[in-house]
Amino acid sequence: MQWYLNGLKNYVGFQGRARRTEYWMFILFSVIVSFVISLIDSLVGLSPILTYIYSLAVLLPSLAVLARRLHDTGRSGWWILIALIPLVGSIILIVFTCQDSQPGDNKYGKNPKL
Repeated sequence: MQWYLNGLKNYVGFQGRARRTEYWMFILFSVIVSFVISLIDSLVGLSPILTYIYSLAVLLPSLAVLARRLHDTGRSGWWILIALIPLVGSIILIVFTCQDSQPGDNKYGKNPKL
């Protein structure tokens, strides 16, 4: 849960690096929260308005943690735009986020601790 809260606190922090653990734990908790909110929406009988509000609220933190994750692999945050290519772009982005960190420091900052 701390990874998720740290991602939300650092919602506009596009500088620096994020380890795989930080990125994937943020994604995991975000998916869980989204599932719970959509379940509440359906149980109460609302249109998915709460789900849309939550998705909009975590859009910027998600992009920031993704950019930091790409920095950790030695790539620019602009690689996020590759997701605009249908299907192939998303697969490439997932492969990038699954790769190990660059050892030592790189041009985006020091190697973060675990």
